[in-house]
Amino acid sequence: MKKNKKSKPFGFVKDILIFILFVGVIITAITVKNGYDMYKKAINDTSITERVQEIKDMKYYVKISDIPISYKNAVIAIEDNRFYEHGPFDIVSLGRAVITNIKDMSLTEGGSTITQQLAKNMYFSQEKRFSRKVAEVFVAFDLEKKYNKDEILEYYMNIIYYGDGYIGIGQASMGYFDKTPNELTFDEQTLLAGLPNAPSAYALTSNPDLALQRQQMVIDAMKKYNYVD
Repeated sequence: MKKNKKSKPFGFVKDILIFILFVGVIITAITVKNGYDMYKKAINDTSITERVQEIKDMKYYVKISDIPISYKNAVIAIEDNRFYEHGPFDIVSLGRAVITNIKDMSLTEGGSTITQQLAKNMYFSQEKRFSRKVAEVFVAFDLEKKYNKDEILEYYMNIIYYGDGYIGIGQASMGYFDKTPNELTFDEQTLLAGLPNAPSAYALTSNPDLALQRQQMVIDAMKKYNYVD
């Protein structure tokens, strides 16, 4: 009798855990399905090749060869320091983001690679939804099949938003400093590199103090990953 009494609570907990696991699998399957449908609709409406050409046709488009290496290093350091080492997504960053999001019970951290951010800016809204993240990953896989890392970085730097209505490094450098990207000083480069993380919050015209704080984070990241001493 004692053994049966002890086994009942354990059996109940086991049933609850199985039920939670089952529900989790169902929710995950639905999320992946919705994300895949979102991805298919996006690329069927406008193919990746067509969308990339639209980016390259932008007025202020700048080739990666005309962007200072120190600016590229600043972007990689602050946004995706393992960019050249991983594929469409980074399992290390993703795992860290999942743990953070579980703790916060929300999508407070994305763990997105530069390729994923490019995918998001090419096709999707900034709304934080799990299905959108899934769709973003599918596009990221396509991008890395079609283009090399330098091309992806080039497209990314030309499509991200810098605040104050400026899209892309070419327009942002002209708008903020009246210079082409290859004329920017190191100070200006690190300032711009920090803006896309939260362009409204860090916009130079409205929040210069926050922008400077973000710039220091960029420089610290560059030091951490040995881009500057």
